[in-house]
Amino acid sequence: MSATKHRKTYSAPPLKVLFSLGLSDLIHDRKVSICIMASIVAVVAPLLLLFGLKFGIVSQLRAELLSDPRNLEIRMLASAKLEPSWFEKMRMAEGVGFVMPLTRSLNTIADLYVDSRRYAENVELIPTAINDPLLAGVTLPQARDEVVLSSSAAARLGVKQDERVQLRVTRLHENRIERAQVDVRVLAILPSTAFARPAVFLTLPLLIEIEDFRDGFYVSGFGVETGSTSQARTHFARARMYADKIENVEALANRMSAEGIETSSRLAEIKSVQSIDKVLGIVFGVIAWIALLGCAASLIGALTANIDRKRKDLALLRLMGYGKLAMQAYVVMQSAVLTVTGFAVGCVMYLVGSQLFNQMLGEYMKADRFVCRLEPIHFVVALAGALLLSMVVAGVGGVVVTKIEPAESLRDL
Repeated sequence: MSATKHRKTYSAPPLKVLFSLGLSDLIHDRKVSICIMASIVAVVAPLLLLFGLKFGIVSQLRAELLSDPRNLEIRMLASAKLEPSWFEKMRMAEGVGFVMPLTRSLNTIADLYVDSRRYAENVELIPTAINDPLLAGVTLPQARDEVVLSSSAAARLGVKQDERVQLRVTRLHENRIERAQVDVRVLAILPSTAFARPAVFLTLPLLIEIEDFRDGFYVSGFGVETGSTSQARTHFARARMYADKIENVEALANRMSAEGIETSSRLAEIKSVQSIDKVLGIVFGVIAWIALLGCAASLIGALTANIDRKRKDLALLRLMGYGKLAMQAYVVMQSAVLTVTGFAVGCVMYLVGSQLFNQMLGEYMKADRFVCRLEPIHFVVALAGALLLSMVVAGVGGVVVTKIEPAESLRDL
């Protein structure tokens, strides 16, 4: 039998053996491992706390803006002639969340009456429909005799849900004062945080009938038989308008201004929050980049020094048959283990620090408020970034490892 039949092909041990040796090396050389992890913790924990403060403060300010739908409102300051086609166009426009026709301001007030001791004068009349931001989560009036009251109006009248009240409107017609009244049912009562002023939210057709009545027309069901026949409505004086989100308030206000319609909004408060977000973002970005560059330099120095110190051990692994790619994987694996462990310790330190921030600084804020907060996705992104940085650094160290020759392990024998 020829010698070639007895020749056996030698192969390196499997990678799991190499990784097991790498973990054992990290445990055995624990002092160096702890130093490398400490450099990771020194970057991860402060950055998480800093970003937690930024996200907590800005998200709290944004939540306060979003909790009040009036921050989305664009108010018209003067009357105009808005045709029905204008409202259809605005409903289809980008950035518009809700738009509703309004009558002249003098026709958007009325009196509410229950009895001689329970009544409210000059209550605001506001038309509503589906997607009204002020009535989110509240049953909307659909029929002519259905209304929603603000909490202050309901308190003045002393009424509750499903009770009935009288909506009274007066006019001067042919030198006579005439009073119309409509019996309506209280469909729901808004919470005090949704709308502070005394108001009645009603359907648009009923508000139009009220304006027609005050303009001297006959309106069926108002209890007054005088007046001329009303004409088909061709335009409205004003509009209720809300942006679909905070970021679109400015664009919508500018669009109205371009059409020659003077408006007001809470754009100053919105820009203030956006400015805080931008400034804190710049501060966090600068600090983060400086910290990451410092951490990268520290890791490169530590890994390179550690590789130089273990050249003979690494050369022995090369002698066992592991190739250059396997040795690069060895270095990357060790770096990933140290990064994940250091990141976990940094997260624990963040949790402790965030609790201290929330307790100490929370004394100066209202209940159920926070100053330092992160979402789970932030931890995932931070871990992915830390692993990416460590792998790039390990790749630099891996280049050094691939230059180690197997013969180096035999020189001192």
